[in-house]
Amino acid sequence: MAKKGARVGVVLSGCGFKDGAEIHESVSALIALTKRGAVPVCLAPDTTFDVIDHRTGQPTGERRNVLAESARIARGEIRDIATVKASELDALVLPGGFGAAKNLCDFASAGAKATPLPAVANLVREVHAAGKPIAAICIAPALLAACFRGEPRATLTIGTDQGTAGALEQMGATHQNCAVTEFVVDRQAKVVTTPAYMLGRTAAEVFEGIDKSIGALLEMTR
Repeated sequence: MAKKGARVGVVLSGCGFKDGAEIHESVSALIALTKRGAVPVCLAPDTTFDVIDHRTGQPTGERRNVLAESARIARGEIRDIATVKASELDALVLPGGFGAAKNLCDFASAGAKATPLPAVANLVREVHAAGKPIAAICIAPALLAACFRGEPRATLTIGTDQGTAGALEQMGATHQNCAVTEFVVDRQAKVVTTPAYMLGRTAAEVFEGIDKSIGALLEMTR
C-alpha cells in the first residue's frame, strides 16, 4: 500500500524541452502525484545552461540558471537539489526534456560515457540506497543509468529507439521496449520508467503513461 502523503522529489532541469525540463511531462507528473495525495517537492541544481530558442531550435547565445528557470514550472516553490537529503523524501521522479541529458548529466554529448552532475547523482544514489523508489520519464532513464553505472543493473525503457537503448545497456542497464501509454517497472531495483515524448505524439497519451508510472511508483513507497 502506498504511503499516505508521500513526499516525492521532482527533479527539474530548466523550463522547455529543447534546453530544460519537458513541461508537459513535468506537469503530468505533478498532477499524477497530487491527485493521489502525494506531496511534490520540486528540486533543481543551481547551475547554468545554454538557451535554445524554442521557435527556431537555434542557440540564442544566452545562458540562464537551471534553478531559476525550473521555478517557472514549480510556481516558485523549489529547492536547490544540493541541499536535499534522501531522508526528506519517500520517492524521486526525474522528468525528461533535453535538459535531463544536458543540464543534469552530459548524455547528450557523451552518450554511453555520460557522467551525472554530482549533486544530482548524490541524491539519486542516496534515495536508491535508502530503498526508496525512483521514476524516470522520457530520456531521463539515461540519467538514471549514468548514476547507477550497472549497480544495480536496472531494467529501464526509453521506448523503442535502439541507438539510445544501446547506450543505456553500455552503461549497465537492461533495456525493455515499451509503448508510450505504458511503463516498465523493476521491482527489485525499485525503478519505474516510461517513454513519454520519446514516442508520444500528444499530451494525452504522454500523460497516460506518466500517470500509470506514478501510480506504480507510489505503490512502492512505505
